[in-house]
Amino acid sequence: MANASGLFTTPSVPSLRRKIQPSIAIFGSGFRSPEGISKRVFCSSVEKQAGASSTSESRAPRLVSKGCKLVGCGSAVPSLKISNDELSKIVDTNDEWISVRTGIRNRRVISGKESLTVLAAEAAMKALQMAQVNPDDVDLILMCTSTPDDLFGGAPQVQKALGCTNNPLSYDITAACSGFVLGLVSAACHIRGGGFKNVLVIGADALSRFVDWSDRGTCILFGDAAGAVLVQATDTEEDFLLGFDVHSDGDGNRHLNASFKGNETDNELGTNGSVFDFPPRHSSYSCVQMNGKEVFRFACRCVPQSIESSLAKAGIPASGIDWLLLPSGMTNDLFSQSTWGLRFAG
Repeated sequence: MANASGLFTTPSVPSLRRKIQPSIAIFGSGFRSPEGISKRVFCSSVEKQAGASSTSESRAPRLVSKGCKLVGCGSAVPSLKISNDELSKIVDTNDEWISVRTGIRNRRVISGKESLTVLAAEAAMKALQMAQVNPDDVDLILMCTSTPDDLFGGAPQVQKALGCTNNPLSYDITAACSGFVLGLVSAACHIRGGGFKNVLVIGADALSRFVDWSDRGTCILFGDAAGAVLVQATDTEEDFLLGFDVHSDGDGNRHLNASFKGNETDNELGTNGSVFDFPPRHSSYSCVQMNGKEVFRFACRCVPQSIESSLAKAGIPASGIDWLLLPSGMTNDLFSQSTWGLRFAG
C-alpha cells in the first residue's frame, strides 16, 4: 500500500513563497531563514592546506544543486473507445450505475497494432514540442508503468521511438498509480543532485490487458492511456517542487493486486518428466483483484494525511491551495494501493 503527495507550482508562485516564511524551511537545496535569506549548502571535496594555491582555494564545488520546473506536457489515448452502454452488453451493469458511482462514461482500450510504447512516445513528443526541446537534448527518460510492452522495461523502447541519438539514460519505475508522482520526485532528485537538465517523465499503462471483463467491480474502472511532462533544470530560486510526502505499506496488497501465478495446465511432473519443479512452468500475472470498499477506506484515511504533510513540508497553508488534483488509487492501480495529490498554482 502506497500513498504519495507532491506540490508543484508554476512560475508565478515564488511571490507566494516569499510571503510565507516559516522559522526554518527547506526550499530546493538550501535553508531559508525567517528573514528570507537563502543559505545554500554545497558539497565539496576542497580541503585547504598550508601553501595551497589560490586556484585550489577557489575551485568550484563538485556538486551544484539546481531547481526544477515543468515546461511541457502531452498525452495520448488509444483509438478504441468503449462506452458504458457497450460494456453493459458483456457484464451486468448500465451507464447510470457506472457514471453515478465513478463519473466514468467511456474508457480507451489498446487494440489492433497499437502498443503502449507508441502511446508513450506520442505523449512524450507532444511534451517536447510544447517545451521546444529537441529529443537529443533529453538527458533522462523515466517510464512510469506497471504494464510495459516488454518484461525488461519500456523506457529504452520509448527512447528509440523518439529518435534520441545521444542514448540518454532510460529506465522504468513500477509503482502503479503512484508511479507518475514518484517519477516527478525522481526527476527532481536527478536534476538537483545529478546535474541532469531535461528529464522526460512518462506515465503510461495498458491495464485493459489485466482486467477481467466479466468482473463489473473492476472492468468499469480501468483503461489505457499515456501522459508525459518535461521537467527542466532551473536556478534554485525558481524551484517549483515545494514539498512531497511518500509512503508504502505492503499490507494493502491483499486488497488490490495482480499477482504472479503459475500455469495450472502444465503437467504436474514438469515438462521433462522430473518430480522436481524444474524447468519452471510458463507463468503470467492474474487479472486485477480488488476489494473496492477497503481501497476506498484507505484512500479516505490516508489521502488527507499525505496532503497535509506535503503542505507542512512546503510551508503552505491549506488556504493557499488553488487546484487540487486527486486521482484515487481505486481507479488506476495495478499492484498496490496508492493515492497521491499534486498542486499547481497559477
